[in-house]
Amino acid sequence: MNPRIHACWLLSIALLTACRGGEGAPARNEDEVIVFAAASLRDAFTDLRKDFRPSNPGAKVTFNFAGTQELRAQIEHGAAADVFASADVRHMDELVRAKHVENVHVFAKNEPVVVVAARHAGDLQDFADLPRAERLIVGAEEVPIGRYTLGILENAERKLGHAWRARVEQNVVSRELNVRQVLAKVSLGEADAGIVYRSDVRAAQGDVRIVNIPADLNVSAEYPLAVLTHAPHPKSAKQWLALVLSPVGQRALTRAGFIAVSRDAGSD
Repeated sequence: MNPRIHACWLLSIALLTACRGGEGAPARNEDEVIVFAAASLRDAFTDLRKDFRPSNPGAKVTFNFAGTQELRAQIEHGAAADVFASADVRHMDELVRAKHVENVHVFAKNEPVVVVAARHAGDLQDFADLPRAERLIVGAEEVPIGRYTLGILENAERKLGHAWRARVEQNVVSRELNVRQVLAKVSLGEADAGIVYRSDVRAAQGDVRIVNIPADLNVSAEYPLAVLTHAPHPKSAKQWLALVLSPVGQRALTRAGFIAVSRDAGSD
């Protein structure tokens, strides 16, 4: 495991499990729900909190946004969580095999894009121009966006050649632990370009541009959602899941730049 990832999830686990309390601790509020969600879902899920409260008066929604691989590690080590929303199927499948979750639902899809610092927009107008990015930021291999990036480069190598891929990879200056860190470094001018989800670009704090990845080279990011088998608040957890899958939830995801999976997502 990447040492940075190992250190981060160890600290997160310590903090989260400490909050659970030991024997004799006061019972949790049954109107609470603890949602572990991939960093790219921050805006969409935060927006959904206001739609959860009318049918759950007084409900407390607690979010833990981080890299999918970090959240999975926390769950495997006993962190208290009700719902897990992953940015890929692979990490969710591992939790299914370990019987930490069940009844998984794919609730959204996303599309990787190249995000380019505005000052380099003239140099990077097409995906084939990516080797011109002298400082490229991508996700670590353990992170969903990192795995998707590898898939894109493998597809591109078949069309653009091994030399093209080698030039791209030699310009990688950092591999980040979640997709929002990739976006932040490009937005702050610490990199020329990076590969993120289309939905993330809306959260960019700086002036950035999108370069689309050709459909025949791109991959589709699938987002699965499930209630944990040992959720401390199972009733609230199921209500949150139902909200995300509902037309209201799907519209919120669409507004945030995701690709909804419900055919009712665009209807009122």
